[in-house]
Amino acid sequence: MLQFDSVKKTKIIVALDYSSKNETMKLVNILDPSLFYLKIGKAMFTRFGLKLIHDLHKLKFKIFLDLKFHDIPNTVFSSVQAAADLGIWMISVHISGGINMLNSAKLALKSFTHNAPMLVGITVLTSLNNHDLKTIGIFHSLHKQIFLLANLAKKCCLDGIVCSGLEAKNIKQQFGNSLKVISPGIRLSGSSNNDQNQIITPELAKKFFIDYIVIGRPVTLSKNPISILDHLNSIL
Repeated sequence: MLQFDSVKKTKIIVALDYSSKNETMKLVNILDPSLFYLKIGKAMFTRFGLKLIHDLHKLKFKIFLDLKFHDIPNTVFSSVQAAADLGIWMISVHISGGINMLNSAKLALKSFTHNAPMLVGITVLTSLNNHDLKTIGIFHSLHKQIFLLANLAKKCCLDGIVCSGLEAKNIKQQFGNSLKVISPGIRLSGSSNNDQNQIITPELAKKFFIDYIVIGRPVTLSKNPISILDHLNSIL
């Protein structure tokens, strides 16, 4: 029987959803790097580049560089290696890039030994539903697609997957602790879904043994982000 850690606390990754460097640092400067990780996505990286990463590292934050690499194996190898050279804590790639791409991404980290970043695979974006999958030629269910991609991630020795929190319980039951689960689409009870279709509450994140939750707009759009994060920590 597969085992997973029912005691380990779910950890919080704050997605920096800002178009202003000043607003970004205003939040970052009141966060404790021993409690929170930070996510930099495509928009933030395009706007502020390496300087932002260096500034956050100076403040002792661990960074999830969520650029969702998806390209030919050689390009992904170089991209993952470049990210690892920056001292990034976690890197994302699209599992749908296939076995050769995933193996190249993993190979890019071989020389980093104990300093290697976590390599996590994107399954299905939480903005998508079953109808969306059909429009791109995937005719089985969202649930099955996530499981198939998680199985491929495990086969290619990735450290974890990014998936909807609604699927996390099933993934943990199937793979135990062999795959970390990172779930975006976290919303507080009664808050707006925004553009997310697959969302869960922090209470369910804890119940489903999710390793890391990614939360952005409920924090970054709040007038009192620390109170939101304190509330989350009290739940998790």
